[in-house]
Amino acid sequence: MAQPGRLGASSPAQNGAISAAGPPYSNGPLQSPLMHSQVSGSQGYNSPFPGSYSHQIPAKTPLNPASGLYNYGGSQTVSSLNSYQGPGQTLNRLPLEPNPVAPLQSTVPTSQMPPLPSSQTPAVIPASSNSFVYGSDPSSSSNWQYGHPPMGSKTNHFVPVSTQPSLSGNTNMSRNNQYVSPGAPSLQNSYMKTGSVPPPTNQTLPTIYQPTRAPLGPPPSGGPPPARSLDPQRKTSNSVPPQPQLTSSSLNQEGDSSTANNGSVVENSYDTIEGGGFMAATQFANQNPKMNRNVGYSYPSLPPGYQNTSDPNMSGRPSTALQYTSGLQPFSQSPLGANHLTTSMSGLSLHPEGLRVINLLQERNMLPTTPLKAPVPNLHEDIQKLNCNPELFRCTLTNIPQTQALLNKAKLPLGLLLHPFKDLLQLPVVTSSTIVRCRSCRTYINPFVSFLDQRRWKCNLCYRVNDVPEEFMYNPMTRVYGNPLRRPEVQNATIEFMAPSEYMLRPPQPPVYLFVFDVSHNAVETGYLNSVCQSLLDNLDSLPGNTRTKIGFITFDSTIHFYSLQEGLSQPQMLIVSDIEDVFIPMPENLLVNLNENKELIQDLLKTLPQMFTKSLETQSALGPALQSAFKLMSPTGGRISVFQTQLPSIGVGALKSREEPNQRSSAKEIHLTPSTDFYKKLALDCSGQQVAVDLFLLSGQYSDLASLGCISRYSAGSVYYYPSYHHQHNPVQVEKLQKELKRYLTRKIGFEAVMRIRCTKGLSIHTFHGNFFVRSTDLLSLPNVNPDAGYAVQMSVEENLTDIQVVSFQSALLYTSSKGERRIRVHTMCLPVVSTLNEVYLGADVQAISGLLANMAVDRSITASLSDARDALVNAVIDSLSAYRTSVLSSQQPGLLVPFSLRLFPLFVLALLKQKSFQTGTAARLDERIFAMCQVKNQPLVYLILMTHPNLYRVDNLSDEGALNINDKTIPQPPILQLSVEKLSRDGAFLMDAGTVMMLWVGKNCGQNFLSQVLGVPNYASLPLNMTHLPDLDTAESTRLGGFISWLREHRPFFPILYIIRDESPMKSIFLQYMVEDRTESALSYYEFLLHVQQQVNK
Repeated sequence: MAQPGRLGASSPAQNGAISAAGPPYSNGPLQSPLMHSQVSGSQGYNSPFPGSYSHQIPAKTPLNPASGLYNYGGSQTVSSLNSYQGPGQTLNRLPLEPNPVAPLQSTVPTSQMPPLPSSQTPAVIPASSNSFVYGSDPSSSSNWQYGHPPMGSKTNHFVPVSTQPSLSGNTNMSRNNQYVSPGAPSLQNSYMKTGSVPPPTNQTLPTIYQPTRAPLGPPPSGGPPPARSLDPQRKTSNSVPPQPQLTSSSLNQEGDSSTANNGSVVENSYDTIEGGGFMAATQFANQNPKMNRNVGYSYPSLPPGYQNTSDPNMSGRPSTALQYTSGLQPFSQSPLGANHLTTSMSGLSLHPEGLRVINLLQERNMLPTTPLKAPVPNLHEDIQKLNCNPELFRCTLTNIPQTQALLNKAKLPLGLLLHPFKDLLQLPVVTSSTIVRCRSCRTYINPFVSFLDQRRWKCNLCYRVNDVPEEFMYNPMTRVYGNPLRRPEVQNATIEFMAPSEYMLRPPQPPVYLFVFDVSHNAVETGYLNSVCQSLLDNLDSLPGNTRTKIGFITFDSTIHFYSLQEGLSQPQMLIVSDIEDVFIPMPENLLVNLNENKELIQDLLKTLPQMFTKSLETQSALGPALQSAFKLMSPTGGRISVFQTQLPSIGVGALKSREEPNQRSSAKEIHLTPSTDFYKKLALDCSGQQVAVDLFLLSGQYSDLASLGCISRYSAGSVYYYPSYHHQHNPVQVEKLQKELKRYLTRKIGFEAVMRIRCTKGLSIHTFHGNFFVRSTDLLSLPNVNPDAGYAVQMSVEENLTDIQVVSFQSALLYTSSKGERRIRVHTMCLPVVSTLNEVYLGADVQAISGLLANMAVDRSITASLSDARDALVNAVIDSLSAYRTSVLSSQQPGLLVPFSLRLFPLFVLALLKQKSFQTGTAARLDERIFAMCQVKNQPLVYLILMTHPNLYRVDNLSDEGALNINDKTIPQPPILQLSVEKLSRDGAFLMDAGTVMMLWVGKNCGQNFLSQVLGVPNYASLPLNMTHLPDLDTAESTRLGGFISWLREHRPFFPILYIIRDESPMKSIFLQYMVEDRTESALSYYEFLLHVQQQVNK
């Protein structure tokens, strides 16, 4: 039984699955990828030839999902000996003929953990009931668990048929696997050589880096200069190594040539291809057990030769983080020396502001007037210049505690937030026959490795010494052989590799898009088909892909309708399958067709679809059978299914019943946050095994059980979009929102058949993942689709003391197939210092990242325990950390609520979370809206999650050009950010609330006549419409300023925020006031009251 008020590793698991058959996977060192050549076919294609994508499916092909009940969203403890035996390993698809399904067992152990040995039990601050515990025995206190689970623990494992993938959802791992993940705002990188003109950043084709020199030619004849071999068995080759190329990839540019080699020997599992995690390094653990103290020698002095410049054609929010130089940089050979690094580690005087103690009861107005920036790690500036952009990779603590005991004492969560596939204006892309990786842990070479000399480098994760390959000596920038330190891989913390054929299980799949439309009477009434079909018509040519792109359509009500788009037909042919109990695919070869070759037929279908069902009186919805049909159709190739649903599924498998009870909406004891059936989760796991992702668009004015339906996207790495009360006439703003978001959805970059592994330095381990994915082989995230708008989070612990280490590193590697058919690997690497005192841990706290990770943990707690437990745990997260600070850091006990400067906004952000739709009580929040808010917490990058939780408030009736940005010859004003309190409002002004997915412009009763006429286009306040949602386009300076500011805020977001203009009598005013986080509501404390409550608990 889960104890109330704790969140973390001890929560009951909900989505484990252990293979019932097949050999355990090997995560060992991959000395030569070609050594593993036993291949039984292309991955799960049942095809004798690599690259054939047969659609010949038997007429009757019932699914064979594993049974067993799955909960939604909780965490999961995984045995350290878990093996993966699924579609990616067996190289065979799910059996298409009926197979007996082995009965599955579901065990639900208690969430208790055995107590640590006394020698390992850290001293803990006495915590309030229902708060966090950081590794101590949860049986003795009721705390939120941050520590890792006990070794070898197993929780709620399901034993599926042999082809069922092994793990899914959020996964707690119990062994020393160091894999990590982050997320953050949006920084666009470009490179400019000092004194030169920046290269264009909006190319339509990849361009070779040309830093004021001729295009790259072949390497000099004769190969590299002779070098003395360091290995007696190694011979210096005189042959010319393949020429590596460094290209620059623009936004949404993925290249146009395939690197597939269909005749090559390929690996037989994604796990082996991507390479083992740290587990593979255990046999070498004693060779290089500790980092040499002279770690500074691995970082040469790097005066920047390339600088970040903002794209002149890019009008985005200025980065909320530092401008991190990611470009190529010339090296001087003089090493930094250990003294530089050691000095920077102990240089706390560099952060005088961070050491300041704040009494929040006296200094309540701590919210900065400009966007909050990520803290800068306390590293030497030459190292920090190379560090990963925090918008891509961010840690909750920028100073890593030396020991788990120190982390436990700080009472702060350790974790990472990742935005791995974020759109970047410029991205270094390396094409080379050799991708240099550690032979032991398979880490990709990066800026933070140590070069012992020009022929050997030491891994910064496992400390193994590796040889430098001959071709790595060639510098594509200078076209000469020389220092490997000048390679782009060692100059960029974010880089992308064009993967050679050994990184493929099969030829890269074509882009395949299948659209599944609800056409029941309810769906026709909403009128959504008009908008969706028109958006598809407008964007057909912009769908990511190439000449191999395929597309198909299915519609459904109480029956399933397929559309044959066979070449030669004068019009699309509808095929109706009425047997929804045993669905099959009619004419499978003509249902998914080449987009370019059949464009006219596809356009005809999209033009006629909205009218085909206008007279339909069919009210039933067979969503489950429709999804089964879509899965069967997509299984041979993989791809993306986009499902549009408008009501509760009512017939066939997956049918649901309404569970919403209006009188329980405001109760904290919500009982319907978990799915009512495991059908959608099991189908999602089947989809994931066949490289199919499902995106759900829910357009419904009534309860549709999103808690159950959302599983189809959550576990297949899809996305959920929700448009409550969508109607083409009654709710036109939702129509505009759908059109704008659908355009982004259809045209954004996409990666297929992706996997992601996260590694970290020996001594650290990851035990829980958050996001939309499926976990394969304990640490490999399976992402059938990866999109640039998805964020991920992980929780970590310190498994081994880091006392002899000065810095630790984290690396994420995303292996994916681009829409152009290229296999690519995107790698992000981050370096952080290790500290030994509690004061330094607090100094490096990143309050936004901490709040984001706690929000993910609280969603799990809400589902596995209760909403009230999650709320208690959030409050106690603040109380415990501030109690620890007061007890262990402050020398004198002063009155008030004393916090370190780094945590000055922690109570405010937690209060904002308590009032966020996911966790709020006392309001009439609809159940589906609450579930959707939880989906967003789990899937949004950190920058948007924080904005949705704690919106930005601006006064906009007096905008000026002072401090304004100049973007594309447009002046974008930068008004100060205000506190979220009605105290900051005035009746003679106008105030804009930016809450991420929605914007509200509140106009005071006595607002100046100038603003009313010059911006709103009305003669007086009484003339302001009650339901105004657009600013008029007026030719006035005031209108241009505000319009430009709102457009700038909206740009580059993955969603389209509707703008509501609100006056005192508007029905939206109550929603506007709900976002005033610092004010009291009938069911929640004000900020000052919350501070008093925290102070009372801290001073107990």
